[in-house]
Amino acid sequence: MFSVNLKGKVALVTGAGRGIGRAMAQGLSDAGAIVAVNDIDAASAAMTCGSLNSDANPYVADVADPQAVQGMIDRMISDFGRLDIVINNAAVEPFASILEMSIQDWQRALDVNLSAVFYISQAAGRIMKAAGGGVIVNIGSIAGHNIPIALRSGYVASKAGLIGFTRECAREFAAYNIRVNTVCPGVIETEMTAHLRENKEQMAKWLADIPQGRLGIPEDVVGLVLFLCSDGARYLTGQAINVDGGKVMM
Repeated sequence: MFSVNLKGKVALVTGAGRGIGRAMAQGLSDAGAIVAVNDIDAASAAMTCGSLNSDANPYVADVADPQAVQGMIDRMISDFGRLDIVINNAAVEPFASILEMSIQDWQRALDVNLSAVFYISQAAGRIMKAAGGGVIVNIGSIAGHNIPIALRSGYVASKAGLIGFTRECAREFAAYNIRVNTVCPGVIETEMTAHLRENKEQMAKWLADIPQGRLGIPEDVVGLVLFLCSDGARYLTGQAINVDGGKVMM
């Protein structure tokens, strides 16, 4: 794992109860950061906190609710007095054709995957501006570029919007010494993809399209995230970086 020193930093990770979010919380903790673990599920947030090596607090909130987001940020500042790093990771992926998708599922995808990033970036950005700087890393997807994913229109649309928002947020926040980037994973071995990985035909298709010949694991994403949070990435902002074993270039 890429090694950085984040001792003394306070980092918020949304959707950290499982999968990539939990792995990122672990990576930040291993790097010395105090981690604010957000999840909509209290038991999952508590489980992640219990697995970390440094100080960590659970914050149960639905990031699609702007009032809940502001309350969570307020509690964090009360608890820790600062906020240096935000990892916007929480996401949903409704599965349905455009003709069959419910309005509720479509709206939920936009609310969690895109609007929540605005709510958190706004609330955290105000704190970071006053403090003289910070880092925001949004977890997107190669689906936000030109990689089609069948029956995931809400997910694809929200991730494409996230890349655009990242650029504009980075442009505006640069004046405040706040760096904003997006990490775009390909297919990663997590709970979200478990049922699809059981399909041998689907797995064969994925592997045929990935030059490295394997799916990603959460640690592949964590290494890049840690770099973006470090001073080594101090001249890097407004980017959407793929972590996909080379799939997008195909």
